[in-house]
Amino acid sequence: MHWKESIERAHRRIAVHIRTTDVERSPWLEGGELEVHLKLENFQVTGSFKARGALNKLLMLSPDERTRGVVAASSGNHGAAVAWAAGTLGAAARVFVPTYADPGKVAAIEARGAQVHVHGADCVDTEIHARAVAAEEALAYVSPYNDPDVVAGQGTLAIEMHAQCGPLDAIFVAVGGGGMIGGIGAWMKAVHPTTEIIACSPAHSPAMHASMEAGALVTPPCLETLSDATAGGIEEDALTLELCRRVVDRSLLVDEAAIAQAMTGVLKHHHMLIEGAAAVAVAGFQQVAAEYKGRRVAIVLCGANVGIDKLQTVLHNR
Repeated sequence: MHWKESIERAHRRIAVHIRTTDVERSPWLEGGELEVHLKLENFQVTGSFKARGALNKLLMLSPDERTRGVVAASSGNHGAAVAWAAGTLGAAARVFVPTYADPGKVAAIEARGAQVHVHGADCVDTEIHARAVAAEEALAYVSPYNDPDVVAGQGTLAIEMHAQCGPLDAIFVAVGGGGMIGGIGAWMKAVHPTTEIIACSPAHSPAMHASMEAGALVTPPCLETLSDATAGGIEEDALTLELCRRVVDRSLLVDEAAIAQAMTGVLKHHHMLIEGAAAVAVAGFQQVAAEYKGRRVAIVLCGANVGIDKLQTVLHNR
């Protein structure tokens, strides 16, 4: 697949509806020894980068497919993005969520007009069920990551970062199913191949990290994590695994304490709310920051959708 061209077409296609989010320097993370840019997808519509991929996918459907409605599976952010994109384009949406989905994120999906159904204790089970429902009813299925149109939409982040920051030495990205980092890496490697693409995963839910390491899909145990947006397994036929293996240069694991500290650190120093998945990328950078002295790096703050209860727990335990 010609990823660069697909991502650039997606960028033109979705530009009228999404926000070109700002980039902000972080003196806190720089420490005077390097240059750190934060890509503020926490201010994207629906509060997450997921709007890019969902909208691109729906725009790629035929008018008849949109009229019949779409089905999605999500732990929260993708569902809200699909609901928003469907509403923007006049389509109906049904979203299946796993049992561990954050109640606040579920409420956000419903508030944007989608029907929500709970199914499965792991996102893979939820995705399998949602695909089956879509196939049975001849409806379009909008995957959170396992779809080239969704990946292309997420990859538009790279185009914006390159225009805003110029050439970068490294980009730190949180990883769940791999759609965002796969898209970013695919475009960036075509334009500036020396940019290091660094995957950051919660140690409590390291499915893509473990699969890249093994060279094949594996399903390590997944524990509860503040990074609920990246939690759970990966579909067996996920196109993102091979893409991530090709474009990701380094993969890091971060623990829950580091994720919590990164959430409170961004709140304290930048006065911005980020969710656990965004904090994973910040924590990953902090873990290896000493290795990047004198270099220019970016960190994608992928979302801001953290539930009040979870935020209160993080702040209480700081």
